[in-house]
Amino acid sequence: MSTSQATPDRPTPAPPGASGGAPGLRERLRARALALRTEGYALWLAARDPRVPWYAKAVVVVTVAYAVSPVDIIPDFIPVIGFLDDLLILPLGIALAARLIPRELLEQHRAKARERFGDPGATHAGSAG
Repeated sequence: MSTSQATPDRPTPAPPGASGGAPGLRERLRARALALRTEGYALWLAARDPRVPWYAKAVVVVTVAYAVSPVDIIPDFIPVIGFLDDLLILPLGIALAARLIPRELLEQHRAKARERFGDPGATHAGSAG
């Protein structure tokens, strides 16, 4: 009998995140992606709001333009460090935009974004302070 099979005295271990304990990597990444989607939509709504300062709108536009631009500071084909600029610049742009937008306005847009995507308990990805 192989040691990886379950026996009456040794049950088969549950896969990570399936035991009701701490969530596994996949669940954490999924939650983070959903939170980023919600935060991104909230920033998009804020960028269209006339009450938001022009410089905050500019940061949102530059961050989005960099995200969709085929031009990178460090080309993506370079192993490991190729995606480093994306992993640093995009979250920093989101955090800076969130900091520049008045808190009350950003909270209003976050609430609209959570309502739109149906995630009432979403965390604030990239939120500042």
